[in-house]
Amino acid sequence: MAQTIIVADDHPLFRAALKQAVSQAVPDAETVEVDSIKSLQAAVESHPDADLILLDLNMPGAHGFSGLVFMRGQYPGLPVVVVSGSEELQVMRRSIDYGASGFIPKSAPLPTITEAIRAVLEGDVWLPEGVAERLERMQTDSTDFSERLASLTPQQFRVLGMLAEGLLNKQIAYDLDVSEATIKAHITAVFRKLGVRNRTQAVIAIQQMEIDPSEQSLSGS
Repeated sequence: MAQTIIVADDHPLFRAALKQAVSQAVPDAETVEVDSIKSLQAAVESHPDADLILLDLNMPGAHGFSGLVFMRGQYPGLPVVVVSGSEELQVMRRSIDYGASGFIPKSAPLPTITEAIRAVLEGDVWLPEGVAERLERMQTDSTDFSERLASLTPQQFRVLGMLAEGLLNKQIAYDLDVSEATIKAHITAVFRKLGVRNRTQAVIAIQQMEIDPSEQSLSGS
């Protein structure tokens, strides 16, 4: 049975590069391309037996590591490899802490990306050469909030993302094609799971998942 690999990146050229690496690593694989957290959720729901996600941290709808944390919480059996323009050790450390099965810098040459994909599909955790030993010496950065975030349902995660974007209840209800009462119920559940009391606290909480500006590279994440 052919393997299914989801390529999640909002840059068409880099998606094409990742797709090429996938075709070299697994010639008969089905590649599903998405360009936002919303379309990633839809892709995973329609491909529940997917074998791997290649995830850019900086897509529309993502708040730093939030997409990674959510995917690992909802689909613990589905490996996620972070593909990022940042090469800061702290970003790599946090990615592994939050459950990534690997970290591929966007500057990596095609053969290296291909090698990483093969390694993760075989069950390994892949990191750039020489990085693993350095990460082991760094302090772990997993947080209680990441566990709370991972407990959200897909719809609750969508609602939280829209809250973080400043949308009103009626706008969220319209976008998700549900009633305002349903959105209020989702928001109440989100607040309870995150341990916050209002929108402001929820937005501040999810900002913990953002990548610090000092951790960004010039090419973005």
